[in-house]
Amino acid sequence: MTVEWNISQTLIDYPLAIAEMESRVAAIHLGAASELVWLLEHPPLYTSGTSAKAGDLLTPNRFPVYEAGRGGQYTYHGPGQQIAYVMMDLKKRDQDLRKFVKELEQWLINSLGVLGVKGERREGRVGIWVATNDGSEAKIAALGIRVRKWITFHGISLNINPDLEHFSGIIPCGIRAHGVTSLVDLGIDIDKSEISIILQEQFTQIFGDNDPARSKTRMAQ
Repeated sequence: MTVEWNISQTLIDYPLAIAEMESRVAAIHLGAASELVWLLEHPPLYTSGTSAKAGDLLTPNRFPVYEAGRGGQYTYHGPGQQIAYVMMDLKKRDQDLRKFVKELEQWLINSLGVLGVKGERREGRVGIWVATNDGSEAKIAALGIRVRKWITFHGISLNINPDLEHFSGIIPCGIRAHGVTSLVDLGIDIDKSEISIILQEQFTQIFGDNDPARSKTRMAQ
């Protein structure tokens, strides 16, 4: 199964991203389009998942807030955070949502491993967690998935070098006891183009066919 990759070079407005995902999911369901991974960044914003609690939005007027329709609670998106929206047909992949989520987690863990960062799952906590320089642990990557007629959308986000202070406007994913971190916060200075290559390579190891010839760069509209 060939998966197409789109890589946006400018910030993508959230409503535009949702509209494009909705359109692509419908096309995949009809057999009119291939599966897609879309790498992008958003302007600063907060999104609420289906389990979001109003009290976890601490500064509601700071950035735009969008209802995402995905699973999970509140999260932040902004420059310096690599988002991968993953639109895949689970009818062709065992129709097993739990397996798919585990594979997304492993994709992140393996990609971090290439950089010498040990990413881990934590029971009862969504996302991928790492040890920080002060000996505590923090989330470095988040997951939020929605499925329609067995076609997935939304996906993952990996903190490369975002402004971590922006997370202070929410309780990220409803978890108060632990914070968030980024690659640059861990002392890893890496360009997002290098992250894109790592993500593509590690995705192929887990999900199979990925044709680099079908990768293309998208500019914001």
